[in-house]
Amino acid sequence: MKVTDHIKKAKGETLFTFEIIPPVKGKSIQELYDNIDPLMEFKPPFIDVTTSREEYVYIDRDGLLDKKLTRMRPGTLGICASITHKYDVDTVPHVLCGGFTKEETEYLLVDCHYLGIDNVMALRGDAMREQKYFEATKGGHPYASSLVAQIKQLNDGKYLHEVIETDNCANFCIGVAGYPEKHMEAPSMKSDLKRLKEKVDLGADYVVTQMFFDNEKYFEFVDAAKFYGIDVPIIPGIKPIAVKRHLQLLPQVFRVDLPQDLIDAVEGCKTNKEVRQVGVEWCIQQSKELKRAGVPVLHYYSMGKSDNIKAIAKEVF
Repeated sequence: MKVTDHIKKAKGETLFTFEIIPPVKGKSIQELYDNIDPLMEFKPPFIDVTTSREEYVYIDRDGLLDKKLTRMRPGTLGICASITHKYDVDTVPHVLCGGFTKEETEYLLVDCHYLGIDNVMALRGDAMREQKYFEATKGGHPYASSLVAQIKQLNDGKYLHEVIETDNCANFCIGVAGYPEKHMEAPSMKSDLKRLKEKVDLGADYVVTQMFFDNEKYFEFVDAAKFYGIDVPIIPGIKPIAVKRHLQLLPQVFRVDLPQDLIDAVEGCKTNKEVRQVGVEWCIQQSKELKRAGVPVLHYYSMGKSDNIKAIAKEVF
């Protein structure tokens, strides 16, 4: 079922969903199941599965370093199929511009269609570690908007090199990212909202936000999006702080601001266990306020761990 259909079916009730990360190569999928199992009692209608782009590794060959391009966390599509089979829940694979040609994207989408996957999350993706700024893959998409356009065209039976007359077209529900505090590369919030409107006009069906820690940022973002004519569901994405170094890491990597009250509470903690509890309590209050405001879904960035997400969900759902 499509994400938008799940939202309609809920008739105003806020849904619980979360995002998982594929395990590193060589790790068992059982560890992933062990972190999904405790969250299934909250009846998530869908689960997002991230896609990691390629990166360089250096292999020592008789004293000489051999530079190789690899993916450390493959398996997004396989995990989606496995989760659907095991839990009877819809999955949303993330589809990236970075690291994929348009042909590779088309093959991935065809596989998704064969597996009965109804939803995809269309993202530009991050720059590689060696890049200061994002650089499009040769033969790939430079922006998420053109990726959205390709997916929408596939829904219409228009493949890259031909139009296929068929009664079995894909019909993907397309999610895209939104940034309550502006994408780090956008010159202004107005410019960022125009780019989001472009993605919606090209076929995006819903938006999931980057993490935020001040709900006012989300409410202001939704109001601004509506002003620009963005009328699709905007799902808040939330992440609980778990370790003290998140105070520096999250603003640096994701360009988000943390409220001073949260900073003070974390800085007052003596152990990461205390920090984790602060993060849980803060996220519970965030979630309750957002739920009271009638958000369609509360989407949690679990980062592969479920104990803190479960503690939050028990108080909210």
